[in-house]
Amino acid sequence: MYFYSILFQFKNKTLKHYYFFLVFLLFNSCQYFEKQVPSEKELLQKELKSINWKEVDEYPSFVDCDKLDNKTKRQRCFFEYLTELIQQKLSSDTLSILYPELDTIEVKVTIFPNAKMQFEPQFPKDSVAYDTIKIDSILHARLIDFPKVNPAIKRGIPVKTQFILPVILKVE
Repeated sequence: MYFYSILFQFKNKTLKHYYFFLVFLLFNSCQYFEKQVPSEKELLQKELKSINWKEVDEYPSFVDCDKLDNKTKRQRCFFEYLTELIQQKLSSDTLSILYPELDTIEVKVTIFPNAKMQFEPQFPKDSVAYDTIKIDSILHARLIDFPKVNPAIKRGIPVKTQFILPVILKVE
């Protein structure tokens, strides 16, 4: 019985301490319920500001380049393969004969989310020596029938990408 009375006294003392602690927590916890929940628009704006819109998560790629593991290797593979394809399609053309002084053309490549590709030649501002309309029509006629390209990916969604690709015209 003596042991029971000691245990009971100990229990009452510790409960008193816990009681004060619980009351203290109860009064302080009310502050947590009063906090404002940010609105959906605020969260969206914050998330949109945190996204880097200048870069994509995955660059566009051809099927052959998808096999590579490293992101930079896939990107380099894509640009090298695309440059090689454009050079092959333009090498059998009259551009080098019509314009022998034209050794490099900068081509603006646009890849749309639906995997369509568009090519636009970029000429210097002082390009009066070239017939830009003729060169543009030759490029549009030759730069067709490309292999399937996978569009760039940003946060799991296919996105439109644009880049300027210097294409060296090979004189044979």
